[in-house]
Amino acid sequence: MGKKPNRLRILSEKEMLIAVDAAGGEYAPREIVKGAIKAAQEYDVDIILVGNKAVLHVLAGHQIKKLNLQIIEAKEFIAPNESPMKAVRSKPNSSIVIGTNLVRDGIASAFVSAGNTGAVVVASLLSLGKIKGIERPALGSFLDITTATPTLLIDAGANADCRPSHLVQFAHLGTTYVKHLLDISSPRVRLLSTGEEETKGNRLIQESYSLLKATNLNFIGSIEGQDISKPTADVIVTDGFTGNIVLKTIEGLGDTFVNLLRQVGHVFSTAYHLQGRNLLRDLGLGSWVKRVDYREYGGASLLGINGNIIVAHGRSQAKAMNNAIGLAKQTTERDICRMIREEGYE
Repeated sequence: MGKKPNRLRILSEKEMLIAVDAAGGEYAPREIVKGAIKAAQEYDVDIILVGNKAVLHVLAGHQIKKLNLQIIEAKEFIAPNESPMKAVRSKPNSSIVIGTNLVRDGIASAFVSAGNTGAVVVASLLSLGKIKGIERPALGSFLDITTATPTLLIDAGANADCRPSHLVQFAHLGTTYVKHLLDISSPRVRLLSTGEEETKGNRLIQESYSLLKATNLNFIGSIEGQDISKPTADVIVTDGFTGNIVLKTIEGLGDTFVNLLRQVGHVFSTAYHLQGRNLLRDLGLGSWVKRVDYREYGGASLLGINGNIIVAHGRSQAKAMNNAIGLAKQTTERDICRMIREEGYE
């Protein structure tokens, strides 16, 4: 892994250094490296690529010296289908464990991974620990599907089984994140349910509703699935099982929508001699394509732990990874971890 003093010296040359899991994800390592190179150019950050050193040297090529890219060897790899706890404990030299340790040791400002989500969560918990008073960390993922400010969905997949107290904490975490990242003074919080009435939903939702009403949050009631795309909430709270299904459903519909537009665009572009991108712009659909494309928002922040961790989409290609690194930079610059600590959860 090299000597720590050298990496610390490099960190001091720019605002921050971000570690990137170059082994995780369906399109690793090639697309991950391309996205990291783009991010280093666009966001003026130093990047550490964690993965197969020999392969990464070939892929990054002359950009290593030009952009001051660092490469750290990861001799082990955690596959998507492996048990997170078992894999993290048995593979200390995996890219996920090494990446989270770089944040723990103060070498990296943040870690971005498109690898096994469960393993990233477990490694973060074991290496960085939870912020004092936090029962469960949660994944906050932005849904940029409205014409207004993006909506944060929390939990988007870190916790399948939850108690009402967990959902209340998720609401607090989401509120702090949105408040400081998007500069919204009093984020509107809504609880995902099967109806807007307080009596709707299962026991978890009904009990969570009662607890949320008693907080000092700007809780404005429940929201149904069909209203997620409307600009009526800044934070939507749910358990990780439901949240992950919602997120993947939206992504799947987005993929279908984009593919249909491309097919239609091909027909019209042939007929009217317009490029597909120009046609979508002329029809006023360009912004919609961007809003339903998961690659535009990059990843989800793991909130409630002592470090900046971004979980990128498993299908992340260069564009998504570039945006995930951009989110890592924003989260670090806004000092979100400190803001959460200052909220006090004891």
